[in-house]
Amino acid sequence: MASTGAAVNALQKDKAYVDGKWVAAKSGKTFEVTNPANGKILGMVPDMDRSDAQAAIDVAHRAFQSWKTTMPKDRSVILRKWYELCVKHKKELATLITLEMGKSLAEAEGEILYSASFLEWYSEETRRTYGDVVPLSSPNKRSMVIRQPIGVAGMITPWNFPSAMLTRKVAAALAAGCTVVARPAEDTPFSALALCELADQAGLPAGVFNVLTSSRENASPIGKEFCESPLIAKISFTGSSAVGKILLSQCANTVKKTSLELGGNAPFIVFDSADVDLAIQGLMFCKFRCSGQTCICANRVLVQEGIYDKFVQALAKVIDSQLKVGDGLEPGINQGPLINARAVEKVQDLVQNSINSGAKVITGGSKMEGPGFFYEPTLLADVTSDMRVAREEIFGPVAACIKFKTEQEAIAVANNTNCGLACYFYTNDMSQSFRVAEQLEYGMVGVNETAITGVDTTFGGWKESGLGREGGKYGIDEYVELKNICFGIQNKI
Repeated sequence: MASTGAAVNALQKDKAYVDGKWVAAKSGKTFEVTNPANGKILGMVPDMDRSDAQAAIDVAHRAFQSWKTTMPKDRSVILRKWYELCVKHKKELATLITLEMGKSLAEAEGEILYSASFLEWYSEETRRTYGDVVPLSSPNKRSMVIRQPIGVAGMITPWNFPSAMLTRKVAAALAAGCTVVARPAEDTPFSALALCELADQAGLPAGVFNVLTSSRENASPIGKEFCESPLIAKISFTGSSAVGKILLSQCANTVKKTSLELGGNAPFIVFDSADVDLAIQGLMFCKFRCSGQTCICANRVLVQEGIYDKFVQALAKVIDSQLKVGDGLEPGINQGPLINARAVEKVQDLVQNSINSGAKVITGGSKMEGPGFFYEPTLLADVTSDMRVAREEIFGPVAACIKFKTEQEAIAVANNTNCGLACYFYTNDMSQSFRVAEQLEYGMVGVNETAITGVDTTFGGWKESGLGREGGKYGIDEYVELKNICFGIQNKI
């Protein structure tokens, strides 16, 4: 255990990473990072501001001039080495996630392997940014379309998957030949900085990958610099829809390419024909992973009236028997804290509003006493679709059950939102599977399955849940531009 602790300390950096160097903020200011399980201070990191962002962007722009000409094979070797180092240090990296974000150690190790898989995948995709030779109608012209890296990418990543959300973006960008300036969430900077250390060990050239740390107060100025700087060609953001809209508007003057993975309000539909036990198993993963703090968590649980009572009773028993709340470093814990006090207050407010509007608490329903930001895993019954808990993204361990009568009613309720990220439904009726999947207005649909994401498939939403796609063969397209090259041919007679 002591050796693991020493290895974690070696990866826990207290400086930002710019131009291949560990640097402080120009102002000299720092801010504290705390453990949400107990409120203890984990360390201090630089509180960088807009001037620091400008300097890092200049560095990334200079580095781009050489990185874009690096052979795909050479980029592949570096990304592969980075992947191998992440796997080698998975326990230390997972411990950092648990310390600063709170999820259980087992879940954090799963995130590290998922995170590393993007480095492996895009190490292979570097060689596959193919173009086309285009047949033309004119006999004296030939045309080809090639893909070239777009330039410097500015990235803003969230706290709930502090490693995976960064590598999913960075790996695709670097594979394409872009350089990166990233700003991780203020709650979880250590995971991003640890990835910088391993990237450096993997041989990534200075200036290609830069990470700025900042407090919440400096997040907006740094984001604005990313959007307004003429040297940044692409913005990639994962976070709330409200912030995403601000960034999109700020990108207008420079007409930047944007990828926005924004909020969700995922419906989880259980039809009368479903296997109830299988549906509950899927819901437990989909709702309570990361203590309900994921953008693709089940947010509204729609259950058909024929099995509603049976489903609610069975789900309550599983919640009470399977979920154990506590510090994610302790054995057997699978429900960690929420990220901060604001998150607990929001969940408590949503639950109380539901109770006041007629919902019933079947289990849980309260903030937990003692240190840390813990909330009881909660099951609400008799929820209606006009309650706030059904209209707003919960981002906490609360399953809100809504009764419905018909298939068309379920589809109408599911689609009645401005979000369109992920959705799920359970049925043993094959025809119903096709009908419902095609009518749901979401970018990702799980049919009798809730583990729907992976490195080899696309991730992204419809409507106000975002723009663009991440992961799979499509993810690298976000970091390239298409160029048409037309040749005039002189035909000899």
